[in-house]
Amino acid sequence: MPKSGLSLYLSRQASSLPRYLLEGTVTALAGWIPTAAGIAIRAALYRLILRMDSIAAIENGVRLRFADNIRLGRNVYLDQGVYLHACPQGITIGDNTFIMHGAILHVYNFRDLPHAFIRIGRDSLIGELNVLRGQGGITIGDRVYTAPLVQILAVNHVYHDPTQPMVAQGITAEGITIADDCWIGAGAIITDGVTIGRGAVVAAGAVVTGDVPPHTVVGGVPARVLRAIDGTARPRGMVY
Repeated sequence: MPKSGLSLYLSRQASSLPRYLLEGTVTALAGWIPTAAGIAIRAALYRLILRMDSIAAIENGVRLRFADNIRLGRNVYLDQGVYLHACPQGITIGDNTFIMHGAILHVYNFRDLPHAFIRIGRDSLIGELNVLRGQGGITIGDRVYTAPLVQILAVNHVYHDPTQPMVAQGITAEGITIADDCWIGAGAIITDGVTIGRGAVVAAGAVVTGDVPPHTVVGGVPARVLRAIDGTARPRGMVY
């Protein structure tokens, strides 16, 4: 019988009732504490609810669901307002990676999808107010930077039958891969099924619906290749 009411709510918050109680208690005790003191307390207490390879800095107001499926590498930083929702295959964040204010990393796998996860490499930065939906799996490499308001959406709705409501037609979830050393500009949208090659740059506001070759700049709606990154162009201003 399908779950409903309170049982449905609890099943979408934690992997079990004991885990829900544990995670809720720990975050209620320590999740609100501001300043460096709060970061230090959470660095110790949050080991009870998630996997931390070493020290991680977690600001106050970070929201965690299915915390037992979250793994943080060494020196990870989670800014205020970050939301991590990590169903079975979970969220992994590599060493020295920053997740900035208001970013949402959401796996949300309640359809038994076979490859729902978010994996981010080392030395990367997920910008302010980014949305990552990982139902089809999102793999982000090392040294990848995303500017504010980027959306990376590894899921899509089926809508092709006009006789059926869209919500009754199911979803597709192919997955997104962003290779090492990419830069995703502000407000860009990466749609499901896309692979972005190493060293590529996605211009601000682009909507990426197809694969991006390595070491190219793409932009527009839908995005297209604007130029190759071949070492011939030079920055216009001072480089710091």
